Amino acid sequence: MSRTPDTSDLQRHAQDASALLKTLCHANRLLIACTLKEGEKNVSQIEADIGVPQPHLSRDLGRLRDAGLISARRESKNVYYSITDPRLVKVIDALCTAFAPEQS
Repeated sequence: MSRTPDTSDLQRHAQDASALLKTLCHANRLLIACTLKEGEKNVSQIEADIGVPQPHLSRDLGRLRDAGLISARRESKNVYYSITDPRLVKVIDALCTAFAPEQS
């Protein structure tokens, strides 16, 4: 059973939580976060996983990177992305619990 957060804790962090949710409010960015939860991936792998064209991916990866939620690492011609903010993993887990169909 999860504990109920203290309202004063929520008040101190409401702006940060709101900013994170605002960044994730676009379906492509949410899907990117979901696939990166599995581990580091390059743009081609992300494109194959979520079916979003590369130009849109680049824009949305940039938004997630600018928000400090993911980071990029260049290796030769490939750029690999990974989640850097552990709060993002917790939010994605909560969304999967709430919206993903139950596995049998």
